[in-house]
Amino acid sequence: MLTSDQIAAAASALDTAEKNRQQTGLLSLAHPGMTMDDAYAVQAAWVKRKIDGGRKVIGWKIGLTSKAMQYALNIDIPDSGVLFGDMYFDDGAVIPDDRFIQPRIEAEIAFVMKAPLDGPGVTVFDVLNATDYVTPALEILDTRILRVDPETKKARTIVDTISDNAANAGIVIGGRQMRPDAVDMRWMGAIVSRNAEVEETGLGAGVLNHPARGIAWLANRLAEYGDGIEAGQIVLAGSFIRPIEARHGDTITADFGPYGTISCFFK
Repeated sequence: MLTSDQIAAAASALDTAEKNRQQTGLLSLAHPGMTMDDAYAVQAAWVKRKIDGGRKVIGWKIGLTSKAMQYALNIDIPDSGVLFGDMYFDDGAVIPDDRFIQPRIEAEIAFVMKAPLDGPGVTVFDVLNATDYVTPALEILDTRILRVDPETKKARTIVDTISDNAANAGIVIGGRQMRPDAVDMRWMGAIVSRNAEVEETGLGAGVLNHPARGIAWLANRLAEYGDGIEAGQIVLAGSFIRPIEARHGDTITADFGPYGTISCFFK
């Protein structure tokens, strides 16, 4: 287990990396015995620094919901991070070239809550009842921690990703707003293009067989720490495509068919 000083030092390193756009080293390499609980403690310490600095929490993101990503990291559960107000971009936004380090894009379904969700025991049906509407979304990922250590060639692990606020960096919302009982989210999918070339396609069923299942998992996990999902918050349910690299000059477009289209341009 990490000490309080080690947790504070890791959170400080992540904060500096984000501000300076210079990645920090692998926490999993510096602390070989680091656990997922340690990683969430680092994330919480970093989140507190942000809140103390005046940033406002607007919701949550859920990651690693697809089997492919879970297999890649040798885990069998999702992870989660916190959304802040300055992460929000409008549909069609121009993303400044000095905002992120190594941005990538994922297509997701966003849930906007009308009622709080407090575990334990939250079910998919509880999630649907507490949801005001769902809407297409893009998540912008970034890596404040190195993906691979240049000397040892060791790749980051789940504890690095969780500590790094689940690689969360931005959110773009657009398209139609739909009541959760008006759409079969398992069949809600997208064709995602970069500069008019299709890169990825996927369906909502790729997210734990139903996107609402991830929201239930989050509410129940947060209950273990005395926390919950609040009314009015946005929750990104998890990606149903592999991450797409977003380079300078790239336009990313996600066509959700009858549910609308979202795009953003990376300057």
